[in-house]
Amino acid sequence: MRVVHDFSDRVCLERLRKDDVQAFDVLFEQYAPALCRFAHGYLKSHADAEEVAQDCFLKLWERRHEFDDNIIFKAYLYKSAYHGILKQLRRQQYWVFEECDEEVLVEETCPSQLLEYQELEQLYQIAVAQLPSRRRQIFTLSRQQGLSYASIAKEMNVSVKCVENQMTHALRFMKLYFQAHGMSLALVLILLSAT
Repeated sequence: MRVVHDFSDRVCLERLRKDDVQAFDVLFEQYAPALCRFAHGYLKSHADAEEVAQDCFLKLWERRHEFDDNIIFKAYLYKSAYHGILKQLRRQQYWVFEECDEEVLVEETCPSQLLEYQELEQLYQIAVAQLPSRRRQIFTLSRQQGLSYASIAKEMNVSVKCVENQMTHALRFMKLYFQAHGMSLALVLILLSAT
């Protein structure tokens, strides 16, 4: 019978910084199955879901010396998986468009789905437009251009803390805005990025 050690995030981080493969294995055994299920729920493909989970752990290992002391590995891995899912959805959509000619796409596009997407996109753009100017710019650089907080801070000549604060306020507003319209912000971002 295999013994799984229960390490706190802090202990795991200390061991990872010492290149301890056993600590990595513990994290993998603890979170990989759940990450695969999470990714499969969106991607509907076991192979793609496993690829997302493996990428999450590969990035974790590569960045093991860069993590903040207060890292919460579960949160980090799920956030990483979320970004991996979006990347896979974009890739799948790209291949769909590459493999189909324009006539087939026009024939297969359901008018009601196209209309729903256009309404969702319009609602999203209205919400973004309601953000104050600097907050809107930071939100756009982060969510639409995929820049890191550090890159945004450098580009806008502000502190990373300023970027974090602006993103916190922006995401809170967007979440409340879409809740008021009966939708989840996470779902809206996934749907819009997958099209």
